[in-house]
Amino acid sequence: MHPAVKLLDIRETPLDVTEVMDALEDDASGGLTIFVGRVRDHDGGKGVVGLDYQAHPSALARLVEVAEKVAAGHDVAGIAAVHRTGHLAIGEIAVIVATASGHRGEAFAASRVLIDTLKAEVPIWKHQIFTDGTDEWVGAP
Repeated sequence: MHPAVKLLDIRETPLDVTEVMDALEDDASGGLTIFVGRVRDHDGGKGVVGLDYQAHPSALARLVEVAEKVAAGHDVAGIAAVHRTGHLAIGEIAVIVATASGHRGEAFAASRVLIDTLKAEVPIWKHQIFTDGTDEWVGAP
């Protein structure tokens, strides 16, 4: 594994920003960019009451591939990405991605690529439950 990849996980337990920051502790990194994705109370004009995330058995392996690709393409000292599965309520943290680099610009760029690629390529699917009693799968094949 690329030495910059410090923390990757997909788990049912709550996510912690401090855990991610601690994993990327590095005296040479002047920039640490963290993105926190939370469950919001609406989507597509409809109210959301909660959602469930499900991960394919290959999801963690795909997350490793994504992190490796980001590490190889950016000058970063640290990469972390953790994603929740199971039932999440409004306001709960669904995903945290972070990168550490000597400079903020590279940290921002790498974090943007990390979250965008994770969402596009890692097989984690969201089942939204709406206030009107309907539901929707997002990202499912």
